[in-house]
Amino acid sequence: MPEYKAPIRDYKFVTQEVLDYQAHYQNLGYEDVNDELMDSIFSEVAKLVENVISPTYEPGDAGCRWEDGEVTTPEGFKEAYAQYVEGGWPTLSHPEEFGGQGLPPSMANAISEMVSSANHAFAMFPGLSEGCIATLEAWGTDEQKHMFLPKLVNGTWTGTMCLTESHCGTDLGLLRTKAEPQDDGTYQLSGTKIFISAGEHDLSENIIHLVIARIPGSPEGTKGISLFLVPKFNIDSEGNIEDRNGVGCGSIEHKMGIHGSPTCVINFDNAKGYLIGEVNRGLNNMFTFMNAARVGVAGEGVAAAEASFQGALAYAKDRLQMRSLSGPKNPDGIADPIIVHPDVRRMLLTQKSIAEGGRALSNYLSMDVDTVLKSKAPEEVSKANNRLALLTPIAKAFLTELAFECTSHGVQVLGGHGFIKEWGMEQLMRDTRISMLYEGTTGIQAIDLLGRKVLGSKGALLEEFATEMAGFCQSAETTELTGGMVKSLMAYVTQLGKLTQDIAGKAQANPDEVGAASFDYLMFCGYVVVGYMWLRMSVVAEAKLKGSDNEKEFYQAKLQTSKFYFDRILPRTDGHLACIKSGGESMMAMDEEYFSF
Repeated sequence: MPEYKAPIRDYKFVTQEVLDYQAHYQNLGYEDVNDELMDSIFSEVAKLVENVISPTYEPGDAGCRWEDGEVTTPEGFKEAYAQYVEGGWPTLSHPEEFGGQGLPPSMANAISEMVSSANHAFAMFPGLSEGCIATLEAWGTDEQKHMFLPKLVNGTWTGTMCLTESHCGTDLGLLRTKAEPQDDGTYQLSGTKIFISAGEHDLSENIIHLVIARIPGSPEGTKGISLFLVPKFNIDSEGNIEDRNGVGCGSIEHKMGIHGSPTCVINFDNAKGYLIGEVNRGLNNMFTFMNAARVGVAGEGVAAAEASFQGALAYAKDRLQMRSLSGPKNPDGIADPIIVHPDVRRMLLTQKSIAEGGRALSNYLSMDVDTVLKSKAPEEVSKANNRLALLTPIAKAFLTELAFECTSHGVQVLGGHGFIKEWGMEQLMRDTRISMLYEGTTGIQAIDLLGRKVLGSKGALLEEFATEMAGFCQSAETTELTGGMVKSLMAYVTQLGKLTQDIAGKAQANPDEVGAASFDYLMFCGYVVVGYMWLRMSVVAEAKLKGSDNEKEFYQAKLQTSKFYFDRILPRTDGHLACIKSGGESMMAMDEEYFSF
């Protein structure tokens, strides 16, 4: 199995040298959060993920056990989660009034990525709680916050999101779960939800479900959905556990990957619940959870690319096979290590460029989350909200699509050894596949981006971000290398504007043109946005090389990886451009009955 090492140096580079988190934190009033504190947090989380969580990765693939409604997690999970809680990691970025440490939300981003790299399935337990906490903080009453937040924040309790039902999938307006009002102001919920990650397990004392349901008499469709909090165990007003609520786990799914995370069928049988927010505003309120989850899943993509890269790199340096085409590189050995071969380097550099470029994008988005929550400057908040609206679907879909490619490369680098379980590479590939599905599939993110965010804003969101990219290109101090990158990126930014106008024109005559173009449009945007991140990193790396000989190899590697991205990855946009220009006719012309076999 891969021996995961936390990428601390790269995290310092992104957060401290490229994005200047310290200045960002000072601007938001986090006076005590500086580079030294970040260094200590990175160091401690590295010990946790390398020594405690990573060893649970291989045993976790054996899966959870379900028996008589109870779920037992794999070997080592319970002990690892206890250490995670004892270390105070769940509390890091939550308000002090509920037992948190009050640090910026972006500080938790590093922890989330590294935990996910060490064990994706394990990371889902605390990850889902984060969305539950954010939703309760945003929409819960003071009494509800007092009852539920302290133990959610410290990790004693965990949370879930219960949306999907077997008959409706993404079309949540068709849900059937009912919520009957009670005389004491609570509700009784009845219905069944499926695909509930961490819906039942043995890691925490209580599980807090956020459930969407329909109150009798509410409008049909999504306008009649309300949001409820339903605990596994009922509690009193002080948060003390009482009797078992009408919540049961009917089964767990047997699935392709993330076997250590139980995906549950959850039955609500007159279960006591609490209304969160206003009646019939449940889907709007639930988007607090969903948007947080989508940013988190983007980080899962980075985590998977990093873990697969590390495993593949270690193997490629050690495995001897054939001689280099340009002459022996290991003349005293029986063959050369396979890292000398161009095609192996193609795969490794693809993994490296996506992991590191994605890490920059993920942390860049995290800064906007900080700003939205903490800034007192309306203009700053507006810009941050606009960037998040535009870039969240891109980051979620693009980084997970490319992560799956990267895990496939990980299998390929190891050849036959990659296909067998003992090396852990095929597990990474299986585990990563879900990231392209949950919290909205790639297709859902694509139509959200093009239809709602870009065309729905009449291009305003895209124009604002394109102006930012163009402004950086114009102001950056460049050399011959980065100057070529600037020229290339500017051409793609200009092309993106023209492409958007072309799609908008076609859509006026045929709305299906939006759906036909959406996937390729999102991927085009993704390559450009990560290219922007690589340009920013390259400018910093060049400046560092001019100023000192310290860590010369690190900064040279940044520039060489960036050049690979611009030479070999960014041009993929041309294929997506050609697909978009071809229009949707060839997709939509065939009659349904012709889809036969």
